[in-house]
Amino acid sequence: MKKYILTASLVGWLLGCVQAQSKKTPSYSGIYPQLAMYNNEGECGTGAVVPWAGKLWVVTYGPHLPFGSSDKLYEITPDLKQIVRSESVGGTPANRMVHPESSQLFIGPYAIDAQAQVRTIPYKTMPGRHTGNARHLTDPKGKIYYGTMEEGFYEVDVTSLTPTMLYEDGNVRHKKEDDVTNNQQNSLLPGAHGKGVYSSQGVMVYSNNGEPGSQALVQFDIDAGSLSEWDGKDWKVVRRNQFVEVTGPGGIYGNKNPETDPIWATGWDHKSVLLGVRNKATGWHFFRLPKASHSYDGAHGWNTEWPRIRDIGSEQKPDYLMTMHGMFWQFPGTFTASNTAGIRPRTSYLKVIGDFTRWNNQLVFGCDDSAQKEFLNKRKTKGNIEGPGQSNSNLWFTPLNLPDQLGPNTAEGAVWLKENVKAAEPSEPFLFAGWANRSAWVQNNGESDVTITFEVDKIGKGDWTTLQTTSVGANKSAFIAFPANAPGEWIRVKSDKATNVSAQFTYSANDTRSTTSNSIFAGLSNVASSNTLGGLMYGLGKNRRALALAAQTYQDGKSTDVGYYELSSDMKLVRKESSEDQSFIKSKFAIPQNVVTIDKSSVLIVDDKGRRWRLPLGNNSFTELTNQAALRICREVATERDLLNCHGTFYELPAENADGYAKIRPVSSHNLRINDYASYRGLLVMTGVDLNVAAKNEHVIVSDDKKAAIWAGAIDDLWKLGKPTGHGGPWNATSVNANVASDPYLIGFYDQRSLQLSHKATTPVTFTIEADPVGTGVWMNYKTISVPAGKTVNYVFPADFQARWVRFKTDKACEATTLLEYK
Repeated sequence: MKKYILTASLVGWLLGCVQAQSKKTPSYSGIYPQLAMYNNEGECGTGAVVPWAGKLWVVTYGPHLPFGSSDKLYEITPDLKQIVRSESVGGTPANRMVHPESSQLFIGPYAIDAQAQVRTIPYKTMPGRHTGNARHLTDPKGKIYYGTMEEGFYEVDVTSLTPTMLYEDGNVRHKKEDDVTNNQQNSLLPGAHGKGVYSSQGVMVYSNNGEPGSQALVQFDIDAGSLSEWDGKDWKVVRRNQFVEVTGPGGIYGNKNPETDPIWATGWDHKSVLLGVRNKATGWHFFRLPKASHSYDGAHGWNTEWPRIRDIGSEQKPDYLMTMHGMFWQFPGTFTASNTAGIRPRTSYLKVIGDFTRWNNQLVFGCDDSAQKEFLNKRKTKGNIEGPGQSNSNLWFTPLNLPDQLGPNTAEGAVWLKENVKAAEPSEPFLFAGWANRSAWVQNNGESDVTITFEVDKIGKGDWTTLQTTSVGANKSAFIAFPANAPGEWIRVKSDKATNVSAQFTYSANDTRSTTSNSIFAGLSNVASSNTLGGLMYGLGKNRRALALAAQTYQDGKSTDVGYYELSSDMKLVRKESSEDQSFIKSKFAIPQNVVTIDKSSVLIVDDKGRRWRLPLGNNSFTELTNQAALRICREVATERDLLNCHGTFYELPAENADGYAKIRPVSSHNLRINDYASYRGLLVMTGVDLNVAAKNEHVIVSDDKKAAIWAGAIDDLWKLGKPTGHGGPWNATSVNANVASDPYLIGFYDQRSLQLSHKATTPVTFTIEADPVGTGVWMNYKTISVPAGKTVNYVFPADFQARWVRFKTDKACEATTLLEYK
């Protein structure tokens, strides 16, 4: 275990943490800055959040620390006093289980009794990255299981806390070889990066969501992960895919009826989300759900944290909430292999969530907000920007109905992707219920025509009936829009002949947001403003735990340095004398120049793999400011994924190892002159403030000298900026060759989409519209439109059309224009 030297300043900080926090300390969108949690590691995620003994208990984790770390066990009182427990030994824990018979909460390596007394199991006796607990198969009253991320397993006596090793943790073996690193190969089970542990029905189930080796660090669609079960003697690999949560109706207490209660498991592959349910008699049954976000992809498994299914209801009325791939899901507690009805999408979110619970009639989310080490998440559009000086995360307190109040639940996924399928053999069931607009894309890569049949399970009982059929020619594709009233909990696909085929589903919500920003953003400068308070930001390191601001004013196109300021935990913005820190920020956090190209009808981005992508334009004023490098374009504000702010639209941008720009998702559009943005104490902070309208906005913090200001809120406030809008296209009076495709242009997640087609040829030109439903590079024909010479043809995309990218081809060389508008 590492040894840490306690300096006088560190001792003072530790003592301060156990003192009462001020009741007047502000919160911003449910985030209390004084509750932020720091460590000295490359990442500080929240591994578990559990109410117990009248308090809220929280553990944080570092990235790969199987023998302990600077992370802490936190006790939060009902009046939000934060107490750092002296028993803390750190590590990488995300396990939690209540053991009713001994009245103890097991969280990380700690056992907490009903009187809030804490005992610690030393990493010396139970090494590993503790990822899950499960009830014991043969002695559930006297023992519990611990599982680690490197496939170490222990049974622990709940009275003495003595661990008995069942299988050695991989880090112990690698330590002997002096190779304690992430992404390592273990010998027990395929895959790497363990996540979930649960027991019921006579087995203990274990999941891992990653793959070792260098290929997994760059390629997102290789075989990775596994779901396995152990009967007390032998291991059995159930499925070779990436899996995360394993639980059941009993949740962190364990199933009340282990002989009959189901086991649930969530996971994914490069096609879609996976959901498994175990029946004791019939074994495992698997289903597929669409993905709202692809930021969680990556064959290494590092981008997911700990997705959960957890009861957030009352004792009288259970209410299960599932987090998976950026979506809140309503999950039925009655879900079994023979009763699969009731899963519904709620809304999309941007936070990286490690655990959540209901406490004091609120939801509390433990997040992974700001990692000092950005791991594999580097790209040109960020420049050489540094990470924060010190890793930190926070809790997020929200109303119980927050999961229904964030982003639209638009999502997509595939059951087949360029796969050889057998005649009349159905795909796995794919979720069908829960969306206003539902469609499918089918591409037949075979040499003969096929008939594709869509079947539905109307009520989730396993009874399948034909919904509709469609013929797809050899090497052809088809777009199918399902009727709005088409019944069905689940849908599956069959081909009448053996062929190679892709079948992808795209679902969208009706985006009811307006294009007007919420009042919480009042005070941020308009893009056309000639006078604004800006500056570059950096979360300080070395346990200073403040946000540094190199403040600037922008007036009439000129920037002027104002000075150096720090934002403290009590959210006071104070001028400081520190030319060294100011110079560091201006050097290491300068906004990079020329990382995007803005032409007359789109933003062109060439990613780090050389792929070309085009995004819509916003207000014309953004062009000049972008070219001047006056606006931050890209920055990591949630661990291992970026926020892109480009020409008036915020986008969620997955890491390059999760396919990057190919899977980009617009969040909201705006007319704001946002100079910089960053993460601090769990908050999203932004500069670019207009003092003339900021005075009454509690989200704006202004220095006493009125020369510096910062906006503070939650990253998920961005959904309130307004729905995504934009205009432009890949061609604007562009000379094109026959049958040569344009660059991909983003169309997914937008509303009210219209298209104008024109050309300068003297004879009619046929335009072909092709769509890539997901961003996988599988292009399918959507529609052909003949445009007469000298005419402009207008086309309005129907609401049930969904795809992430579109591109265009013409049947002859000409000067062509393809302009889209999203309102």
